[in-house]
Amino acid sequence: MQFNNELTLLLKARYPIIFINTIEEDRVEYVIRKNIKTNFNRSIYSWDFVDGYTNNPNNEGFAKKNPLQALELVERLTPETPALFLLKDFNRFLTDIAISRKVKNISRLLKLQPKTIIIVGSEGKIPNELQDLITVLQFQLPTKTEISHELNRLIQSLTLEIEADLFENLTQACQGLSLERIRRVLSKIIATYKTIDQRSIDILLNEKKQIIKQTEILEYWPANEKITSIGGVENLKDWLKKRKRSFGIKAANYGLPTPRGLLLVGIQGTGKSLTAKAIATEWQLPLLKLDVGKLFGGIIGESESRLRQMIEVSETLAPCILWIDEIDKAFSTNENSNDGGTTNRVLATFISWLSEKTKPVFVVATANNVERLPLEIIRKGRFDEIFFLDLPQKQEREQIFKIHLQEFRPNNWKTFDYKKLAQLSESFSGAEIKQTIIEAMYHAFYEERDFTTDDICLALNELIPLAQLESAQTKKLKNWASSGQIRLASYHSIYL
Repeated sequence: MQFNNELTLLLKARYPIIFINTIEEDRVEYVIRKNIKTNFNRSIYSWDFVDGYTNNPNNEGFAKKNPLQALELVERLTPETPALFLLKDFNRFLTDIAISRKVKNISRLLKLQPKTIIIVGSEGKIPNELQDLITVLQFQLPTKTEISHELNRLIQSLTLEIEADLFENLTQACQGLSLERIRRVLSKIIATYKTIDQRSIDILLNEKKQIIKQTEILEYWPANEKITSIGGVENLKDWLKKRKRSFGIKAANYGLPTPRGLLLVGIQGTGKSLTAKAIATEWQLPLLKLDVGKLFGGIIGESESRLRQMIEVSETLAPCILWIDEIDKAFSTNENSNDGGTTNRVLATFISWLSEKTKPVFVVATANNVERLPLEIIRKGRFDEIFFLDLPQKQEREQIFKIHLQEFRPNNWKTFDYKKLAQLSESFSGAEIKQTIIEAMYHAFYEERDFTTDDICLALNELIPLAQLESAQTKKLKNWASSGQIRLASYHSIYL
């Protein structure tokens, strides 16, 4: 475990004060005690604000509700006594001038004696005057191995038999949750279903929703769309199908790198947002939607802070899908000149994270206008692939009509003339095709009858597709796609 190795190294090097950032207080205390018992001959003195020092008969209750007195115990022990002081939530008191001064004074003693102070807390900001004395150590959430071990322990205690694929899906769904939370959710699953099966995945994903609700930037987006709901784009579907199992343990053991993300560029209504939802459904991963509008705050430095919060929450819930809709509007090259450099700083942080992230956060970004995107985003290495979603060709339009009509009229969808509809819907996007069906339904409903192929043809004649209204923009997109800098989502040529 990397944390154990780092902690051991810091203790051997006699770092005086260590701050461990974690929400898993019990788990980190267990790990620390096990580490000290294995590698060091030290007594552990545990303190919290309510009960004072515990687990030591000579100092039971000492320094109760008195953080300054808690530091005085360090001075009371003889210089030769090896000790570790575990101070819980002590980071909340570091802004007090008396506490800050005491910490500075004691740090001189700690450098000469076999003693270390470990502060355990969450979301703690170290005051500037103490940053040189306190070393921050991040305690990560349980790894796949630790989660697998916990699941195995529970399954064996309940004498259950779980298929390998289900076990891997459970392990994946548990990632991003603390060990204590995993135990609570599994207890809830057993109480609800009396067993562990595929239904358990939904309960685990619902638990992750609770974490997302704590942030205003990310939204847990229900993903019920299937990849079969998307007409055409067979090349894109094939690409996604080959990466469906890339987040599992087998892929990691194979040495396969985790997919990084996709940039979907195309004309409005061609299925870019639908694809993001379908990926989450097919891969059985939580879908987080980034509200770009809320990312940019009015206070200087707030936007950067919100971006870091977004990254932290996304990585906490990994593996997951992070959906950034219309990224071209967030990082437009034409609209960021009068914001004091905020957009450029946020963009630099975002791009750096895209390139260097190690957590399995699959980013799906969509864009309508590629000209507004900074070149830094389009450059190779930011995303695994950039796909162009063109207007559907005749064969694809026929497929899209079938998909939607099966949804609206599951009993008589075969009675419609799909070849005629596909012929009349040239330059129509998938969203516009769906809208013509709805218009036909309104027309027929008004006349108190069921709608037919002729009603849809009438709606097609009355609707002017966006591609014709913005023909210049559409042509620019097609020319860029034909340059070879982007991969086509459809097997069909954009000129067919």
